[in-house]
Amino acid sequence: MKELEIVIKPEKLENLKRILDSEGARGVMITTIFGYGHQKGAGQVYTRDETPGINLLPKLSVRTVVKDEIVEGIINKVLEELNTNSFGDGKIFIKDIEGVVKIRTGETGNDAL
Repeated sequence: MKELEIVIKPEKLENLKRILDSEGARGVMITTIFGYGHQKGAGQVYTRDETPGINLLPKLSVRTVVKDEIVEGIINKVLEELNTNSFGDGKIFIKDIEGVVKIRTGETGNDAL
C-alpha cells in the first residue's frame, strides 16, 4: 500500500477527485495549506523589485492510501490532467504504508481500504 499526498491548487480539486474515483481510490483526506516552493511564492511576472519577499500561497493537500497496483495510473492521470506548465502546479509525495486496520470491522491490509 502507498499513501499519496498530492499538493494542488485549490481550483484543481474537482479534477483530482474525479481522477481518484476513476482509478479506484476509496477515500481522501483534504487539508488547506499555505506554502511556497522554489519560486518563493512569486508568480511568473517579473518586476524591478530586487527583494520581492516570500508569499505563502494557498494550496490543498489531498491524501489517500491506495493499493500498489493503482499508484502508477493515478500519477499518470494527475500529470496528464492537472499540469498547466505553470509554477505552483503542485507535487505528489509517495510513501510506503506498513499496514492499516479498519476500526469498525477489524479488517486489515487491502481489505481495510
